[in-house]
Order: sequence, then C-alpha cells, then structure tokens
Amino acid sequence: MKPSTWIVNARPFGGAPADVRIAGATIDAILPHGERQPAPGDTVIDGALGLLLPGFIEGHTHLDKTTWGMPWYRNAVGPRLVDRIENERRWRAESGHDAAKASRALALAFLREGTTRLRTHVDIDTDAGLRHLEGVASTRAALADVLDMQIVAFPQSGVMKRPGTRELLDAALAHGADVLGALDPAAIDGDPAASLDITFALATKHGKPIDIHLHEPGELGAFTFELLLDRVEALGLQGRVVVSHAFCLGALPDARRGALLERIARTNVALLTTAPAPVSVPPFREARAAGVMLFGGNDGIRDAWTPFGSPDMLERARLIAMRYDLRRDDDLAAAFDCVAGEAARGCGFARYGLAAGMRADLVLVDAETVAQAVAMRPPRRFVMANGTPISADFTR
Repeated sequence: MKPSTWIVNARPFGGAPADVRIAGATIDAILPHGERQPAPGDTVIDGALGLLLPGFIEGHTHLDKTTWGMPWYRNAVGPRLVDRIENERRWRAESGHDAAKASRALALAFLREGTTRLRTHVDIDTDAGLRHLEGVASTRAALADVLDMQIVAFPQSGVMKRPGTRELLDAALAHGADVLGALDPAAIDGDPAASLDITFALATKHGKPIDIHLHEPGELGAFTFELLLDRVEALGLQGRVVVSHAFCLGALPDARRGALLERIARTNVALLTTAPAPVSVPPFREARAAGVMLFGGNDGIRDAWTPFGSPDMLERARLIAMRYDLRRDDDLAAAFDCVAGEAARGCGFARYGLAAGMRADLVLVDAETVAQAVAMRPPRRFVMANGTPISADFTR
C-alpha cells in the first residue's frame, strides 16, 4: 500500500478536531482526531487546530488578459463598454501581449492562494483568431495535475458584429474550449433573438454549456433574459447555462424581478456576480430564497479594463459580503459558499468538498470560523491541490 498523507488535528469548517487522510489525489477518510494513527511512512501535517476548508473556486475570470507580474498598465480608456473593448484589442495587438505567459503567472498565483479550480473566459477574436485560446490552453495543460481549469470561448465583441466570429467559436469549441460564451445580445449584437439563436445552436452542436455576459440594464436586460430562458426550456438545457453579471436583476421592480427569479430557478439557470460597487447587482438573499444558484468571481484581474482584482478568493468572498451587507456569521459563511460549494455547482465541478471520495483540494488557515476567515483573510498556512502540496513559491 502506498503511503498516505494526513492532516491531523484540523477543524473542517470550524467544527470538531479531525484527521484527514489523503490517498493519492483523493480524500480517503475524515476521522475524529486521534481515532486512528498514521502508518509508518505516512506524511503527517499538523493542523494545529486550524480552520480546514475545501479549495476555493474562481467562477469567472479572464486569465488571457491579465498583466499580473508585469509592468503597470497605465489606464486612460474612455467610459463606454465599447471604448474598453476597442482599447484592449488595440493594446494587446500593439504590445504583443502573451496570453500563455500571462495566464500561467496568474494561474500560479491563484493556486498559491488556495484556488484549485477556476473558470476563465478567453477572447475569440477575428484579429487574434484562436491565439489567446491556444495560450491559455497551454497553461491548462501545464497545470492540469493541480488546477482544474474550464475555458470559455468568449466573443468579446459579440458574435454578429465581426464576420467570421461564429466560425472561430465553432473551431474553439472543437479544439479545447469547455464552455461557450456570449455577450449582450441586444446592446452589442443589436439583434438578441438572432444572437441567442447562434449561441444556442453552437452550444447544442458541440454539447457544451453556455456562460453569457449580460450587462444590459433594466427592462432591456430582462427582455434578453426572457429570450434566453425561452431557449433553455425549448432545448432542454436546464442546468447548463450561467448568466454572468445580470445587472438588470438589481434594477427591476420587485414584482417583475420576483417573477423572473422564479423562472430562473425553474430552468436551473445559475447567476454569477462579481459584486461590483458602481452598478446594480442581482439580489443575494432574494435569489437564494427563490432557489437560484448565485456564485462569485473576480472578472478581470489587473488588466486593460481594471487595476483591481486578486487571486485571493477569500478577498472576493469578503467583497461579496460587503456589497450585499452580509454581517452575521451565517451570512459570511454564505458569502464563502459563493467561492466554494455554490461555485462548484454553478460551474459543474465534480467531486468537490470536504468528504471522503472528494478530490483532495484543501486549504488550512488560522481562523476560528468561516466567517472570521472571510472577514480577516488570513494567510494560507497549507494548500493542497489534487493531492499535491502547494508551497508559497510553487511553480511549474
């Protein structure tokens, strides 16, 4: 029998002291502390009554765009969404921005902070073709034994405005993308029905889930949302669609929002929020009460769009808690769930959690409770990803 790894005297989710035995890349058992002794030759890590958590999940980021670890990007872009899109495309082309190098630097930073699974949107562009996808796919391959990465083929300029985008998305889904992205079918493409028809046709052809950026405000966003839900129901894609941002849900009248949330729950469509401060956001408590999955992510991290963001998902959980005024300990635990169990369900990551048979993704921090970990964001004392210890200087 191969030696096991033990994390002893740790407190899963702040509960009673326990010992966790890891066999290879799997949690083999979680036992009351001291009930069973490690065998000779096993590796033993002293949890010292630390808080043991499952590995964190980043539900929405853009690894291909980041300048993480690079010189500071001087942002002088205009205020409109289209200004940011055009500025970024120009900057990436002129600077020769390398998606492989950039994505690897940020992916490693995520791992060191305890994120073991993530979903990243990657630009599919008629200027760059599949170059950004190929760069991020190389990072995914290099880190596949430790980081579970989903790649979303994302048309940053929409699917209809630039001829050839549909064909590139088709190729991306055939060559390594896990999820099909989309962007503002009304506000960007100008024809929400036609845009959504293209998206759902491609997803159905390749058997891929969908994750759509929906920034459209108020009734415009609600109208697009209804068209999307019509297609989910017609094509039987319940549980296969995520709507990221969904700003419209924070700006609708109560009755209109309530009816839409009820339909979202019925079609098992998940919502992703980055909990931004300057715009309306989907209501946290109301969405959860309606049975809607709502999980979290950073969006961009230190790129041509924003100087903000961090690979520390405890920080993102804290920002979610602050944006939604979550102050009680149970509410802070719910904010953590946005970057843990709820994110696993929303993205479809399997074998996730602190239980026997789950993938060995573990984080140990010095905190009494999950709420304290979210509020204080303590340093990671120990990180394990798919059974591999991740040190503070881990590289590949």
